[in-house]
Amino acid sequence: MFWTTQSNSLGRQGENGKREGLTVVTVWSLVYRLVFCQYFGVPVPGGEIRWTMSAFEKPQIIAHIQKGLNYTVFDCKWVPCSAKFVTMGNFARGTGVIQLYEIQHGDLKLLREIEKAKPIKCGTFGAASLQQRNLATGDFAGNLHIWNLEAPDIPVYSVKGHKEIINTIDGVGGLGIGEGAPEIVTGSRDGTVKVWDPRQKDDPVANMEPVQGENKRDCWTVAFGNAYNQEERVVCAGYDNGDIKLFDLRNMSLRWETNIKNGAHKSTVWQVRHLPQNRELFLTAGGAGSLHFWKYEYPIQRSKKDSEGVEMGVAGSVSLLQNVTLSTQPISSLDWSPDKRGLCICSSFDQMVRVLIVTKLHKI
Repeated sequence: MFWTTQSNSLGRQGENGKREGLTVVTVWSLVYRLVFCQYFGVPVPGGEIRWTMSAFEKPQIIAHIQKGLNYTVFDCKWVPCSAKFVTMGNFARGTGVIQLYEIQHGDLKLLREIEKAKPIKCGTFGAASLQQRNLATGDFAGNLHIWNLEAPDIPVYSVKGHKEIINTIDGVGGLGIGEGAPEIVTGSRDGTVKVWDPRQKDDPVANMEPVQGENKRDCWTVAFGNAYNQEERVVCAGYDNGDIKLFDLRNMSLRWETNIKNGAHKSTVWQVRHLPQNRELFLTAGGAGSLHFWKYEYPIQRSKKDSEGVEMGVAGSVSLLQNVTLSTQPISSLDWSPDKRGLCICSSFDQMVRVLIVTKLHKI
């Protein structure tokens, strides 16, 4: 970080244009201005002191390993407590595929390839235990399967979850994340959002679907939240028309909804993933083949009263820390390593999977 003022920046420009180091006089001047003036309420000479971040101190997004695949990859997920990850998608012949990779000596080694009858759209380890680490997947035929990757011939759980493709999936209650039962939520093109308990066969424990006569909207994304104890749990779902709905699973009711129309981004946002070690930092994957790294800033006040005197939450703001273009095609999936801060993977529609490193996260 550099200390700067409204009137001048610390150090000076040398003859070669580079900033030279601070002099002793400058340092003591800074100490005086910072400690004495601000502590005793004396106006600071030279203007107000503020923080700025130099280009060299900003986090960098580095493509560490890149690998071309011979199929369309829709999703990728880290295997918890390992240097392994899975990729999921479909071959040109119309079958589905799961590949298991491990990072070894700066390269990727293919450990296992599993071919299935239907293309696989999405997957999650979120409802699995750290001992089993089973992968739950949703496919193009609306099937929800749970696989033991060590013995993947027959799923350990299988259900015809939806009438059409399962676009999105999330899990909770496993991996030591979130309280309560292990559950899986799926969202489909058929307009329904369903919550599944793998311990219960065939029927979902919750089914959120449009009322009779209402148009069915394609559900593009789902996520669990608020699982801070054994009773509380919500599901947030986003739809193709810009609807966002928050379902309260404890009371089986719609808690909140809004419509964001086309949003505010120049291209489609395919994924949003928060850093597991710091939820205020997150990556977004764009339709233009780019990644954007953001920081959430909390508002000065967390709530306020509306025109009718009812308390309502106040949204914070986000600041862009870094962005990079990796592909000419949309980045379809993104996942942070839960074990190694700054390590992540992404896949794109140019049939590439990339291992990325995001640097300087400890300085943010």
